[in-house]
Amino acid sequence: MKAEELRSLQQPLKARYQEQPQAALITLEAQGRLGENVTCKVETGKALVEAGLHPATGGDGISACSGDMLLEALVACAGVTLCAVATAIGIEIRDGIIKAEGDLDFRGTLGVSKEAPVGFQKIRL
Repeated sequence: MKAEELRSLQQPLKARYQEQPQAALITLEAQGRLGENVTCKVETGKALVEAGLHPATGGDGISACSGDMLLEALVACAGVTLCAVATAIGIEIRDGIIKAEGDLDFRGTLGVSKEAPVGFQKIRL
């Protein structure tokens, strides 16, 4: 996409949001249906994803891991934002990799240690 095309797509939105600031406030949402074998089915808008236990918590690795999905969403958001800004200011990006990493202590997740927190302790993007 060229800068002019991006500007023409965004210009009416920018004008509307400037005139009606409340129109720019949008609530995104996601929901999932609880499934069998400790899973949750999430509709992404493009596909149905079945999330399940990570192998470090007893999962078989067949289902998606919600922690991986969170990191993937952060990577996608950062990548699209980077591309949009670069396009808007006329910088051509030929290639690039966006990487996210997150640190977890699965002792907390599994209730092995009350001192170990549940969830991500650090996320690097």
